[in-house]
Amino acid sequence: MELDMSQVYTDFSGLAALKARAREDQDAALDQVSRQFESLFLQMMLKSMRDASFGGGMLDSKQSEFYREMYDKQIAMEMSDTQGIGLADVIKRQLGGGISPAYKDLKPEDYVGMPIVATPMTAEAIDHADGVRKSSRAESVNLDGSPESFLGELWPAAEQAAARLNLAPEALLAQAALETGWGKHVMRHGAGDSSHNLFGIKADSRWQGDKVRVSTLEYRDGVALNTRANFRAYESYEQSFSDYVDFLQRNPRYREALSKTDDPQAYFGALQEAGYATDPSYADKILRILDSDAMQRAKQSVTGGAVSI
Repeated sequence: MELDMSQVYTDFSGLAALKARAREDQDAALDQVSRQFESLFLQMMLKSMRDASFGGGMLDSKQSEFYREMYDKQIAMEMSDTQGIGLADVIKRQLGGGISPAYKDLKPEDYVGMPIVATPMTAEAIDHADGVRKSSRAESVNLDGSPESFLGELWPAAEQAAARLNLAPEALLAQAALETGWGKHVMRHGAGDSSHNLFGIKADSRWQGDKVRVSTLEYRDGVALNTRANFRAYESYEQSFSDYVDFLQRNPRYREALSKTDDPQAYFGALQEAGYATDPSYADKILRILDSDAMQRAKQSVTGGAVSI
């Protein structure tokens, strides 16, 4: 199939930057190239699916087809930039990148949710993964996006972390609820396993642990922009709570916020002022969740206390 040259230009307009990156970090550049190839494949697949349809609607035109092609292209890019279909890892290995970090040092439980292109499991790994898969499903059910299950699962860990900050546990959980949609949108690795990152803490050069790279919404000069960034990944939600406390206590710029933890409104306002998040409404959104009926009902179901009015 012959590619439209305008599409090729759009996809590879950053070739010069990619070459420069290759000189600094060959593996990262190879990963980007592999994802671009996967994106092109997905675009062709979507085009073939469109061509195989029974025809468009009565109001279709050249203009609508043009915008539909743009839409399909965006879908392909988003699919490739997030979890993808596993093709990028195959391409990377063929191009000489070896095994993707996502597939190195695999343990049996790592096979849960693995793309179909992964190395086949041994019989022992399959048996072990079956039990892990059940526990993973149980975890996903617990954090299904409902406030009750969110607080029920995370309240003990939140209580311990909040005690270190002299902050109310529900205030800490309100921030985590904003970051993850009550646990429904916790960031995940390419293989599907959870990053357990509840507070959106990025993985900069100081972070030596595991990472997850995902799309994120950043605000620059008040304008929302989609970008991709590395975030910290943990083995458990308890680690996420603990690292959140350590992250704040080790960073001098959050000193003022930590002196106001007895007042959630002042605390989150100071946290935003110190640059914890780029969203200009970050503190207000947390406080709305904290004061919501959903939070009050969930807290009552967990603690057995009366609902605040």
